[in-house]
Amino acid sequence: MSMKQQRKKRAIVIVLDSVGIGEQPDAAEFGDEGSHTLGNIRKVRGKLDLPNLTALGLAAIENSRLDTLGLVPKGAYGRCAELTKAKDTTCGHWEMAGLPLKQAFKTYPHGFPKELIAEFEAKIGRGTLGNEVASGTEIIQRLGDEHVKTGKPIVYTSADSVFQIAAHEHVIPLHEQYHINEIAREMLNDDNYLIGRVIARPFEGESGAYKRTENRRDYAVEPFSDTILDGLEKHGLTVVGVGKIEDIFCHRGVTIVDHTKNNHTGIESTINFLELDTGSFVFTNLVDFDMLYGHRNDVEGYATALETFDAALPRILDAMCEDDILMITADHGCDPTTPSTDHSREYIPLVVAGKHVKPNVNLGTRKTFADIGATVFDYLTGEQWNVGTSFLKEIYKD
Repeated sequence: MSMKQQRKKRAIVIVLDSVGIGEQPDAAEFGDEGSHTLGNIRKVRGKLDLPNLTALGLAAIENSRLDTLGLVPKGAYGRCAELTKAKDTTCGHWEMAGLPLKQAFKTYPHGFPKELIAEFEAKIGRGTLGNEVASGTEIIQRLGDEHVKTGKPIVYTSADSVFQIAAHEHVIPLHEQYHINEIAREMLNDDNYLIGRVIARPFEGESGAYKRTENRRDYAVEPFSDTILDGLEKHGLTVVGVGKIEDIFCHRGVTIVDHTKNNHTGIESTINFLELDTGSFVFTNLVDFDMLYGHRNDVEGYATALETFDAALPRILDAMCEDDILMITADHGCDPTTPSTDHSREYIPLVVAGKHVKPNVNLGTRKTFADIGATVFDYLTGEQWNVGTSFLKEIYKD
């Protein structure tokens, strides 16, 4: 890390979206026995070159299935279990930010109720196609031609609590697509449906070669209670959201936003905020692992994306200031080696780095993702959050 002028404390959390590190004990309840996103990628590919993450402690995490390379970790490391009975983005991030849910969002393994679809069609003035559980990349190839011909958006879901709407950008302009999604979001706030996210899935291209664009937008239900983002805001601290963070938290508690659309721009934006000493809390989601590779069962693409992030990690560390603490984690799994294209119920990795972080501290298995948020809140405010256990005293050297 470069020598910089000492400043106020800052915490950085980078979420490697879907980079799970092994099935949780209840994985069978979700149909995810045998899932291990990191370990299975390494097994199928034969190697996974992550020297910088390994140096910080990633491979030292229990059951990582990665080679430690004989290195003594420079950072703290562990894994976190999800308390919420879920495996989706919204629940994962909310719990990480100190808001686990007693009841997970509803899923629709047989498609959405006919009356819901009928009401939705009436409100948007268009019929719809699909209404089924499907892979997003597969369904646009199968129904794309009919969509282009009729102008009817494609509605589908997955094993997660999502209402996804796919439409060609030349058939339904983006501004209208987003409006349609906003209508769906308003409808689905009803307790009878309680769907975690509505997702706009724009695509382009021609018959047989349709391709999703980067103009995705997520419309999450508003958090039911305060998260640490709200708590930090009440303390007058600036929260920076990079990637889809603002969408996941329904724009609550996020002061500065850079809605990056891929890993590269997310990494560069994070580095830029760090170099400019911006914010007290920088919260970044890197979406490509999940969106481009996990859901498409693309093992090689996933592995390459991990190695690309690892190669960028020294730049992130170098951009950090004296009193910065960095946490690298995930929000759920999405094992690309299994037949399923859905998220997987896994532990998430936790690697912590910074000049004031003790080396080679094993944080073990944390009972909840909320320990991450509790530690961030403890570090920045000196107060304890009402959910989760701060591990600040275990990792911090004065």
